[in-house]
Amino acid sequence: MESRLIDNTIAYVKEVFATDFSGHDYFHTMRVYKMATKLALQEHADVQMVQLAALLHDVDDRKLSPETCVNKDRAVTFMQSQNLSEVTIEEIKEMIGEVSFAGTDSVVPKTLEGKCVQDADRLDALGAMGIARAFAYGGNHNRIMYDPEIKPILHMDKEEYENHVSTTVNHFYEKLFLLKDMMNTESAKVIAKHRERYMKEYIDEFMDEWEGLK
Repeated sequence: MESRLIDNTIAYVKEVFATDFSGHDYFHTMRVYKMATKLALQEHADVQMVQLAALLHDVDDRKLSPETCVNKDRAVTFMQSQNLSEVTIEEIKEMIGEVSFAGTDSVVPKTLEGKCVQDADRLDALGAMGIARAFAYGGNHNRIMYDPEIKPILHMDKEEYENHVSTTVNHFYEKLFLLKDMMNTESAKVIAKHRERYMKEYIDEFMDEWEGLK
């Protein structure tokens, strides 16, 4: 039953994200699913709860489906179709609601399972994959890569962050370089340290090439 449930969920998210090219695609979901599973095993969390929340964490994302975001309608409808209990559905729904970065209003998940999912999602915004996703999202939303006249804005709250339009390079300072210190699990902290170091080396190289120093 458990294996069939996960297989059905994977098939569902593959269909949902078939036409997404913003960096929040099916493959992002699968990377979060795999990393969340790894963290759950290392941290001794409930693996199936973590897997379900990881797979469904973006189906009602504000940027992708604003009309279903508040009540997590897509995730709830799917879980009901799989005959999950109302208790499980509410737990998964709450975990999904805790995942997103919201500036200074970001929350720490209440459960270990929620922490594993949030960490996995944030880890996919770091490292080589994080760099690729940042520029994919920026291009998909017609954002310029960099403008030295536009300075990053730090310490934004949720409303400011969600309404803020900036450059892709500024996004590294406004969000991505904050994530390492926001990791919840010890397992994720180790991975985040390595990935952030790689990103900072990339930005140093980017700036040198921008200025024609290399």
